[in-house]
Amino acid sequence: MDTLVRGGTVVSMDSAAGTLPRGDVLIRDGRIAAVAPGIDAAGAEVVDASGMLVLPGFVDTHRHTWQTAFRGLGARWTFGQYRVAVHGTLKPHYRPEDVYLGNLSGRLEALNSGVTTMLDWFHCARSPEHADAAIQALRDAPGHSIFCYGADGPGIAPEIRRVRALLPGDEMALGLRGPVISTMDETAADVALARELGLPVSMHVHGTGGWPHGDRPLAGMHERGLLDDRTTVVHGNGLSDDQLAMLADAGGSVSISPDVELKMGFEPPITGRALAAGIRPSLSVDDCPSAGGDLFGAMRTAIAVERAVTARDVLGFATIDGARACGRGDRTGSLTVGKDADLVLLDAEDPAVFPVGDPAGTLVSAGHPGLVDSVFVAGRAVKRHGRLLGVDLPSLRARLLASRDRIAAAAGIAVDGSWQPQEADVTR
Repeated sequence: MDTLVRGGTVVSMDSAAGTLPRGDVLIRDGRIAAVAPGIDAAGAEVVDASGMLVLPGFVDTHRHTWQTAFRGLGARWTFGQYRVAVHGTLKPHYRPEDVYLGNLSGRLEALNSGVTTMLDWFHCARSPEHADAAIQALRDAPGHSIFCYGADGPGIAPEIRRVRALLPGDEMALGLRGPVISTMDETAADVALARELGLPVSMHVHGTGGWPHGDRPLAGMHERGLLDDRTTVVHGNGLSDDQLAMLADAGGSVSISPDVELKMGFEPPITGRALAAGIRPSLSVDDCPSAGGDLFGAMRTAIAVERAVTARDVLGFATIDGARACGRGDRTGSLTVGKDADLVLLDAEDPAVFPVGDPAGTLVSAGHPGLVDSVFVAGRAVKRHGRLLGVDLPSLRARLLASRDRIAAAAGIAVDGSWQPQEADVTR
């Protein structure tokens, strides 16, 4: 049966369709069949969107979802403290079932706040079973998910090939070690593997100096032909303008995590410099121990620290630009006829946002997850009237809490915010 989302303010993020003060969206077979001021669809199931903003689902291009159980612990951590805490202290005690619970809870959290597409940057691959648990959790959460396998150490090719066989199409990416923590030859080998398997690549780059390749990692990759339109640089703080130009010329993208970058002491987000270089950035949460798990907060911070961008720009970073960075610009990111029916309905009569004059300005400056009334993924309702559908949250909460407490006890740390790990020497 067709579904007609009727009578909302439609913020399509499509340059042709624009914003409709009062419009309808027709969903047929999981795709958008029409977007117009008024649609006659006899027999369709009608979703009343009056008093709502209707827009494409958000796209998060970089989230370490497995860390969800330790929410808020790193609100004051620097990057060095984060590395000691998460990778040095907590990660060694993660079992596959802990990864599963963290990934499932985190993906549902993202979905609840309107994130219909998410790249899970997974770097807790302590065994193949850990990776399989992460993948299963993403499959068990209704939403478009991309498993970005954060490879680490030598001999990774067989494991990447194994997982690639499980995740055909565009459901997988390769998380590069990259030239900031490995040799350029190792980076070249990783990129060659990704290209052989048809995988996009994502890699963390931030800060200047102290790395094996100093502050010119992208220049080295550019010289060896390792940058292309399937390359995403996460953060990018400290990259010179000429290196950003190299990435732009190759068709690559940048994923910015403004909250984490500011909190952890990276250089300022490169939003404006990326735009000047010809790169449309995307947005990401990064990690929930340090930041909130929704893109509303990321949008608010992004515009607060970069006066060169407009609210419309920032809303684009969280939707259509994120979809393009994930290689899904032809499938999602805007309410365009033929694309997947990934859309969210936001309460425009909530006191926090009423009255809505400029939808983009309102959402970027005052939006929050509590506004999300409904979420549709490929035409399927996964949240309605403020509630996720088909999810046993009480049981999941209990299991996640038990997982967190077991890991914390094994690691010998407190979870009340009093634990402040000693900062590590961040050389990788």
